[in-house]
Amino acid sequence: MDKFEDLQAFVAVVETGSFTAAADRLDGAKSAVSRRVSSLEQRLGVQLLRRTTRRLDLTDSGRSFYERSARILADLDEAESAVAQSHGELRGRLRVALPQSFGLRHMSDPIARFQRQHPNVSFDLDLNDRRIDLLEEGRDVAVRIGAMPDSSLIARKLFQVNSVVCASPAYLDRNGTPQNTAELEDHQCLVYGNLVNPGRWQFRQQDGQDEVVQVNVALTANSGELLCSLASAGQGLVMLPTFIVHEAIRHGDLVPVLHHVQWPVLPAYAVYPAVRHLSYRVREFIDFLVGTFSGTPYWDRECIQVQGGKMP
Repeated sequence: MDKFEDLQAFVAVVETGSFTAAADRLDGAKSAVSRRVSSLEQRLGVQLLRRTTRRLDLTDSGRSFYERSARILADLDEAESAVAQSHGELRGRLRVALPQSFGLRHMSDPIARFQRQHPNVSFDLDLNDRRIDLLEEGRDVAVRIGAMPDSSLIARKLFQVNSVVCASPAYLDRNGTPQNTAELEDHQCLVYGNLVNPGRWQFRQQDGQDEVVQVNVALTANSGELLCSLASAGQGLVMLPTFIVHEAIRHGDLVPVLHHVQWPVLPAYAVYPAVRHLSYRVREFIDFLVGTFSGTPYWDRECIQVQGGKMP
């Protein structure tokens, strides 16, 4: 048992990047995790980690031992899951990373339904718009929006993310409705700050050409929820995914503009590390998400109904 817990501690330290974070993952004390890693190094007679005041680095021996240790723990997890699955049960913890606005608005119901189906599965959720390293932070799966760069992650597509430019009726009454993208320079625009060039809005013309317009930035924020609220309060035009603004559009708080322009359409994926065995519970959860969001998402269906049969 000590050897198993030593392996758990070592793998957790490597994947989280610190003894403190590893202790949090294991629900233990930092000192206990440190003792276990030191005990492991003494028993093996090699140094696995180089410790400095700023970071931890794997030695060559540590890197090789980590890869084997992670496989052993994954195999054990898979074996336990297989036995539970053979009896019709899923059990264990799912560590899931979600985009903040999407998670807040659209993941509570699916997670609740999954837990009702599998009451022995617990969740550890991280809602954050930053793109985390799943291995370093010990996440089993993440929902990500945008093109997938070449990486070690495996991705399964969930849905398409449509965007729309909109403003409140009060703002449009005061400032007029833009008739083309060039007029965006004359309007107050509320922009999402977690982009490389937040003030440059990309769109596609009717002839299929991709273009960019530099908008007049009145406010920048890294929260889609805040931008939606400010736009609804009449502070300016905003470009956001329909999964954020669909309710405001349905209630008439926001009105889509520039219907002839195709704003960015991005894929949303469930992603997971390729270096790990995919446990039964992770596989079942990903299959569940694919089934839940297949077809046209309900938030787009609402927008289509408001716009009389077409996307805003």
